[in-house]
Amino acid sequence: MKIFLIGYMGSGKSTIGRELSSQLNLPWIDLDDEFELRYKISITNFFHKYGEIAFRELEHKLLVDFFLVPDLVISTGGGTPCFLGNMELMNNNGITIYLSASPELLLSRIESSSRKRPLFQLMNNGNISQNIFTHLSSREYYYNQSKIIIDAQNPEIKGIITQILKHLESIPANK
Repeated sequence: MKIFLIGYMGSGKSTIGRELSSQLNLPWIDLDDEFELRYKISITNFFHKYGEIAFRELEHKLLVDFFLVPDLVISTGGGTPCFLGNMELMNNNGITIYLSASPELLLSRIESSSRKRPLFQLMNNGNISQNIFTHLSSREYYYNQSKIIIDAQNPEIKGIITQILKHLESIPANK
């Protein structure tokens, strides 16, 4: 079973991914971490040096490489589903799970790690809350194409994992 966790930055993809992989006894990868390992540069520095388009192309290639691994939990980057047909590819190659959270909760979570988030740094002028709301709204078209949508508003990891496991039980094993 291949599971793709998607959602906006700060929605809990990495935290939930680690725990879900443990519960399912599957390997887990964080696509952003894998990007930095493979290309030997931080995403923030890559964005500054080469721009978002180059980043999205390499991110896409990295994502597709993981389609070859049969059983895996993948925490994607917040923008991964929104570019180069990635959402359709993930839906065709596994189970997509959208971790949905409000802009207010997302802002409270990402402010503490904003140095590691290049897109947050770019929007960090003016009304940050409004910028996040607008940015999230533009991405929800892709996120809402997920096979499973989980309300990740509750910070209780155990509860979110329980919801995901219930949904996964209802999906035929060959999907």
